[in-house]
Amino acid sequence: MKSLKIIGLSFLGMMSLSSYAQEFDASLQLRPRYEYRNGFKSLIKDSEDATSFVSQRSRLILNFKQDKLKTKLSLQNIRTWGDAATTTTADKNGVAVFEAWAQYDFDTNWSARLGRQVLSYDNQRILGEIDWAQQGQSHDAAVISFHPKNNQLDLGFALNANAENVVAPTTAYTTNYKSLQYAWYHTQFSKVNMSLLFMNTGYEFAKTITDLKVDYKQTFGTYLSYKENKWDTNLGLYGQAGKSNSNKVNAFYAGANIGYALTGNLKATLGYEFLSGKDQNDTSIDYKSFTPLFGTNHGFNGFMDYFYVGNHQNSVGLSDVFLKLNLTQNKWQFSLTPHLFSAPNTVLDASNAKMDPYLGTEIDFTAGYALQKDIVASAGYSQMFGSSTLERLKGGNAGNTNNWVWMMVSFSPKLFTFK
Repeated sequence: MKSLKIIGLSFLGMMSLSSYAQEFDASLQLRPRYEYRNGFKSLIKDSEDATSFVSQRSRLILNFKQDKLKTKLSLQNIRTWGDAATTTTADKNGVAVFEAWAQYDFDTNWSARLGRQVLSYDNQRILGEIDWAQQGQSHDAAVISFHPKNNQLDLGFALNANAENVVAPTTAYTTNYKSLQYAWYHTQFSKVNMSLLFMNTGYEFAKTITDLKVDYKQTFGTYLSYKENKWDTNLGLYGQAGKSNSNKVNAFYAGANIGYALTGNLKATLGYEFLSGKDQNDTSIDYKSFTPLFGTNHGFNGFMDYFYVGNHQNSVGLSDVFLKLNLTQNKWQFSLTPHLFSAPNTVLDASNAKMDPYLGTEIDFTAGYALQKDIVASAGYSQMFGSSTLERLKGGNAGNTNNWVWMMVSFSPKLFTFK
């Protein structure tokens, strides 16, 4: 035992001598979450029953820095409690790479990052991490960044394939986008922050059995934010153009929030979002519905994920008016948000008559408590009061109780830091 201690101390001593310019830290995240789903994402049908389960994210995060070099490796396992037998020899999902990138800082203004990484900008409406989803979202990309004082320009590039092919594949690549290029610029004028985004995404499809094509969609716009004293506000305006499956794309988005701190602990925010859609009696083949491509969409338009979370694509659009109340008290945080949803485009009933555009009202309530700096417990309750128009779009029965309950504990300890 004494010999082992001496060897261990000698090894640590050699590391300290050879790594004087190095920094290394390791942290862990464990996040089990219970959910009760009763009309989640869509109105529950009379023939359906509610379900409940526990999911868990387990992540190991390693960061390394040496002079101008930075690297990050984040490994994760995503599971549903019970999806593997207690005596299993292999996990259902295994261990996946969430982030694996290297960054080189050429000087104080220029840097380049290569590898699997999170692309997250502004309020994450167009590009976000989707941290609520246990698996999150990351991209295989190269990002060049120019960031002098009060300014930042990021240029991103990605090229995807399904394998190391020897010749061109004969089937379309549909796992993700085929290629991605974007430019994001951010600057600050006094109390105003402004961002400009231009993004080009290419999606491959089979025009014929033997003819693979890539159509490119452009997403472009601005995000503005302002804060002074008790007031803060933000505005996002985006458009989409280009082609999708050989059809023209013409869509747009507008979102605005005005927040006011009523007291030191209580804040109210009034917000509105408009996402363009297409009338159901519109016979054109153009795509007119805006798609928030890689946004953290769970954080918008209600927590029950009725809109734009793997659904409501190429539909009648959405108008969302909401009021968010946030209260912070000691280690507690509370939030109450009612949403009023309507369809900005025509919805037709079974006899092709126009329906009332009102879709429904959702009420979201959340609470969180910080047990200590690396342990946070949180919970939420949401209920959707849907309309017959929402029934027409989503199916199910608006007369049923449609609600969702969740409880989560997030453990995020730092295991060690070495310098």
